[in-house]
Amino acid sequence: MKIAILGSGNGGVAAAADWSLAGHQVRLFDFKQFSANIDAINKKGGIEVKGAIQGFAKLAYAGHDIEKTLDGAEFILVIGPAYSSEAFGKACKSYLKKEQMVCICPSSCGGAIVFKNAVGLNIEDENYIISETSTLPYACRVTGLAEVTIYHKLTGGLYVAAMPSKYLEKVYDVFKLVYPGSEPVKSIFMTMMQTGNTIIHPSVTLLNASRIESTKGDFLFYEEGATPAAGRLMEALDKEKIALSDKLEAGLIPDVKVKIYQGYNQIEDYETGYSTAEGFKGIKAQNQLDHRYLNEDVGYGLVFMSELAKQVGVETPVMDAMILIASIITKRDYRKEAARTMKTLGLEKYTLDELKNIFN
Repeated sequence: MKIAILGSGNGGVAAAADWSLAGHQVRLFDFKQFSANIDAINKKGGIEVKGAIQGFAKLAYAGHDIEKTLDGAEFILVIGPAYSSEAFGKACKSYLKKEQMVCICPSSCGGAIVFKNAVGLNIEDENYIISETSTLPYACRVTGLAEVTIYHKLTGGLYVAAMPSKYLEKVYDVFKLVYPGSEPVKSIFMTMMQTGNTIIHPSVTLLNASRIESTKGDFLFYEEGATPAAGRLMEALDKEKIALSDKLEAGLIPDVKVKIYQGYNQIEDYETGYSTAEGFKGIKAQNQLDHRYLNEDVGYGLVFMSELAKQVGVETPVMDAMILIASIITKRDYRKEAARTMKTLGLEKYTLDELKNIFN
């Protein structure tokens, strides 16, 4: 198949290599300001893959021409931080064809809706095939010039939903070619909120804030940072997510269970499961607090879920406290910034029943 991957960060490079090694023709795009990995891949002629997947992956194209990247592509993977979905959507607007399938990977709390809005489509438009995943399929890092290390590829707990849902089977038939451990789900609300990033990253970061500042991240984020206290905070946040899911009938699964399905954790326990997880071994902490573990997972994730909860009548005191504390230590107001809310997604006008009808 002809695959287009938008985003040349850790996940994008890993996915480009994985799809290529699986026998597909892959084109990789990113904007000119993010040229480092694109330039390195072109110079080397492909991507060297290490870790859980190994080999040398050749690409059909790596560059900054979005029209060339999308031309003839059957499946388009949009892989990047939460803030990138809108930019990639705007870039695709003039070239996206109705028969092409798009997958925002991962959703990061509403990525498919953001992309759809950026392309200029009404949220209930059924002419284009836009889907999303609950999380990134890998634990991975770009570890050198045109080199990516895949520490772990998910064995399960990777969920896919489509807008509209009538296209779910069509999308999933392609997605499972490279991700056989994935599962189709009917509710976009599940893929929007199932990611564990919003509970893990902020909890471990905030309870290790001084350590991050004093050591510049010179410690293992999970093995040393995910202490029992951090685990208890994760559990409290996760319980609020599950309560919100129950109200929306979204079908969220406790993260401590999902991490076992994914192959990260071996113990179903918040206090010890993450620090002993085989899938998280060797991953260093970030070198500063100004990082996506707060800027994205709080600014886009927790703020979005908190606002959604208010709209449908679910209390989230732990989530709200985390947003406030994260705002204080980073000297910014994540709630006021409103990077991703029901209003920014155009969903503030819908009642609970209407939301369930649209997204379930």
